[in-house]
Amino acid sequence: MHEVIICEKPKSSEKIAKALSKGTKKNSYKKVPYYEFEENGKKTTVLSAVGHLYSLSPTSSGQTKIFDIEWVPLYEKDKQKKYVKGYIDAIKKLSKGADKFIHACDYDIEGTLIGYNALKYGCGENSIKNATRMKFSTLTKEDILKAYENPLPVDFKQVDSGIARHVLDFLFGVNISKYLTDSVRKATSRYIQLSAGRVQTPTLSILVDREKEIKKFVPIPYWLIKAALIGDIIADHKAGKIFERKDADSILAECEGEDAVVKDVILRETKRSPPVPFDLGSLQSEAYGVFGFSPKKTQQIAQNLYTEGYTSYPRTSSQKLPKSIGYDKILKKLSKSSAFKKHIDALKKPLKPNEGKKTDEAHPAIHPTGTLPKDLDTDNQKLYELITFRFISVFGEDAIQESMKTDLTINTQEFSFSRKRMAKMGWLESYPFRKIENEEFPKIKKGDTLKVKEILCEEKETKPPARYNQASLIRELEKRGLGTKSTRANIISILYDRKYIEGQKIKVNELGEHLIDTLRKYSEDITSEELTRQFEMELEGIMQDKITKDQVIEEAKEEVSSIVDDIERNKLKIGEKLYEAYQESRIVGECKCGGNLVLKYSPRTKGTFVGCSAYPKCKVTYPIPRGTNVLKSKCEKCDLPMISFGKPRQRACLDPKCGREGQEPSNEAVGICPQCGNQLIKRMGRYGEFIGCSGFPKCRFTKSLNEAA
Repeated sequence: MHEVIICEKPKSSEKIAKALSKGTKKNSYKKVPYYEFEENGKKTTVLSAVGHLYSLSPTSSGQTKIFDIEWVPLYEKDKQKKYVKGYIDAIKKLSKGADKFIHACDYDIEGTLIGYNALKYGCGENSIKNATRMKFSTLTKEDILKAYENPLPVDFKQVDSGIARHVLDFLFGVNISKYLTDSVRKATSRYIQLSAGRVQTPTLSILVDREKEIKKFVPIPYWLIKAALIGDIIADHKAGKIFERKDADSILAECEGEDAVVKDVILRETKRSPPVPFDLGSLQSEAYGVFGFSPKKTQQIAQNLYTEGYTSYPRTSSQKLPKSIGYDKILKKLSKSSAFKKHIDALKKPLKPNEGKKTDEAHPAIHPTGTLPKDLDTDNQKLYELITFRFISVFGEDAIQESMKTDLTINTQEFSFSRKRMAKMGWLESYPFRKIENEEFPKIKKGDTLKVKEILCEEKETKPPARYNQASLIRELEKRGLGTKSTRANIISILYDRKYIEGQKIKVNELGEHLIDTLRKYSEDITSEELTRQFEMELEGIMQDKITKDQVIEEAKEEVSSIVDDIERNKLKIGEKLYEAYQESRIVGECKCGGNLVLKYSPRTKGTFVGCSAYPKCKVTYPIPRGTNVLKSKCEKCDLPMISFGKPRQRACLDPKCGREGQEPSNEAVGICPQCGNQLIKRMGRYGEFIGCSGFPKCRFTKSLNEAA
């Protein structure tokens, strides 16, 4: 008998193979690793995917609306994924003649689809019929054995939901992006790559709405009055924001020369319950706040910790820790680390976690497995400790905070101040990522008189709504039911990559704002949260057998067809507006001739450079390294924009000649360019002298002086 197990990643296949048999042997086929062992007359081959092996692609070129699509090997569609071919070939070769197939990819929609496609297209249609499913939340030996010995049937409703999600994202993204790009080409005879998507565009729409709120906001002046008292006490006037200057002046006049009388002192104790366990969204939010990690980075690190066997599966919505995970066992293993031992020893039994409301049928909340990591890099170690200390603190005792609120009168005006301190640290002892207020309480009582050192009047202005950051945007998407726990971080990353948004405090640029304005005017459905939310509910409905995959896909085709028809009817207006916005978004500064310095793309070199918008009258150009960011700051010497580039990041003037007077090479010819046949000459760059083609910027061939020698 021959059994084949399909895993999601190479590391997972290694963990699973070694957990199932001590006699596991590692082999390779076309440099792709796989594992084999034989026991009781049964041969087992453990094979691996590398994430998705197959991708959707049009069945034929020339489709006006791209609705006829099929699954194809990923390497056929994306030339950068050539390595995927080896994994597909290994699955096809090594699964031939197998009697039994086990789907052991991650237990979520994406993992289910990855394994299903690997079986269907790699092992053959028949493999699906007798395949079973392993379900595990950690890659520990115990969980792997339990999943292997208690297999489940493949959940085809989950498969259908995964297929439908990919088809919907493809139909919306490819068709709408194509029609928008074509509208610019037809209106201006120029090509710019535009991107829109089923979830991406409503997300950008949320950010544009916030951008408009900020731009429309008109600040209103107000005044805050404070009293500086002896003992380093600052008391606030109870009126808070005072919007009339005359009212502020009246209060100041009444308080002048007066002392403060303690009207009341109120002491309270407040319990602070332990935190709830991490789901993916709250982990991303906490890691952003504590370490500044982007949600995408947090997700990648958490996935790596899971694959290495240190933590549980991260793509979960659960805030529950069932007893079945074995609290005692995990904590006992963690106690072998001195960093965790003292906190674990302080926990009171019986152990009972403080759980949240959110659940996930597939996986529990994120938690450590008890396996202590070795040689983690700094960022992986930070996230591991965040997850582990959070897990320990969930079992801790309530913290108790004392507060002191003191009411004062100065003449007839009412002031107050507050202090906070910890009476009992409780779970906070085990979670060093929370700011703790431990202020000193002044020794005062009702009726005391306090000397007023000074009455302060601060003039301020009301502030516009805060910009979203990546963590707060993920929370907003979750609240609005847009995207999934697994996709939200990637959606935000795409918006950055498409250059629609920028900055840690997210700002939408002209192109992003005009894209949404144009779509709202001519094809509002694509920006609609309601439409996106409706499809999310229907995708969930597929798993609950309330609607079929085919019904959802047909409905999506109708919606996409309606949207692109709207774009087609207004293509010239849409194209003109989007091209204008694109041009504005590419401006980085002003040229000496009065034109704009604009980021330009060279199809020949497939690189970006800065050139004057007045070309061909003005032929000023500046080369920029790949991965360059143009900064808002300007060069003190020539007033051109500064740029940031390289690893580690360096700052320099846009003009590579700036500050190099007397250092210019003589433009000495040193050879012939192997790419275009023009002369090679000595040039001066940001890093010093080098050899470059005289045909720049059309030809960007360069080499170092050492290579020339």
